[in-house]
Amino acid sequence: MGHKGKVMSELVKVWLGGLLAIGAMGVVADEKESLVAARSLDWRVINDNVMGGRSLGDITHVGEFLSFSGSLNTNGGGFASIRVPASNLLFGEATGVRLRVRGDGRDYTFRLRPKNSRISYWSQFATEDGEWLEVALPFASFWPNWRGRRLNAPAITAAQVAELGLMINDGIDGAFALEVDWIAAY
Repeated sequence: MGHKGKVMSELVKVWLGGLLAIGAMGVVADEKESLVAARSLDWRVINDNVMGGRSLGDITHVGEFLSFSGSLNTNGGGFASIRVPASNLLFGEATGVRLRVRGDGRDYTFRLRPKNSRISYWSQFATEDGEWLEVALPFASFWPNWRGRRLNAPAITAAQVAELGLMINDGIDGAFALEVDWIAAY
């Protein structure tokens, strides 16, 4: 290959590399557009005291993040949770949810509740103490529950989800703290 051929080959590589970079930026931009800041949502707290338990959980805003913290008490219940209407967070073709969290090393549960149903679907994830993690939870990883008991029910789809939630129910008494940056469907 002559000098002109090598130059042309390099130009084509640079041009293709530029196209790939622009395409990759588009994918990242599209993903970022679907992210919803957790602190912008209208969360409500539901702890085990609704059934006689003694756990405490609350929501605060720490800078740009939502903070879910409190103390778990397994004597008489053993859960603390926050919940929010799914509204426009999930789209019909979604196959799961992603979230960015910073935890305390404990395990947490992401919860989905279908429309007009008393059951919920759970998927658990671990945190690392003080580390930000991006967690991906495919809908296939969620199992149906009624008050903590596994049920035999069909898998859940994005179109069925009416409510999202975060819960701690790891069976360990004591303080917990989870910060949430954003939530997204994928």
